[in-house]
Amino acid sequence: MTEVEVVQLLVSASHRFAGRPADGPSAGPDDEPVREVRVRAGLGLVGDRYFGRPAHRDAAVTLMSEENLPRDINASAGLRETRRNILLRGVDVDSLVGSTIVLDTGAGPVAFAVNRPARPCAWMDVTVGPGAQRALRAKGGVRCTPLSDGVLSVGRATFAVVEAPPVPARETSRDTRDVTA
Repeated sequence: MTEVEVVQLLVSASHRFAGRPADGPSAGPDDEPVREVRVRAGLGLVGDRYFGRPAHRDAAVTLMSEENLPRDINASAGLRETRRNILLRGVDVDSLVGSTIVLDTGAGPVAFAVNRPARPCAWMDVTVGPGAQRALRAKGGVRCTPLSDGVLSVGRATFAVVEAPPVPARETSRDTRDVTA
């Protein structure tokens, strides 16, 4: 287990980034950042716009590493700007695609399948600042499926990878034996 910190949590009942980025985000409630979230296995975060939606089951929760936020572009950037759900300090979540991870903020472990990268879109240049989309390439977080029910809260936490991503197979088509004539 690794000690990490849950820096921010965001639950958004509405999709604020619809249409063209040049038009700006839709208005949203001020209560999107929360201190605690309830996680439901296979469904997502209770109250979030993707909760229980079949099309988003493999991407219902998005985790991001605080260390990857483009602070040089916007020093105050966080989850409201990136529209991710869980901001962690102390772990590189982008390297964990294909893993199963466990996060525990004190109320018991919550497991997630880390399915794919959360690729940054053109909205990042509007909400974070010009150049953010490029800065977040390969560092925009990961889309996950919750595998267990639980509660997560802001603050200190433990983090573990319980199943690592598969290691790519080595090239085996070449004969590497020394052949002399």
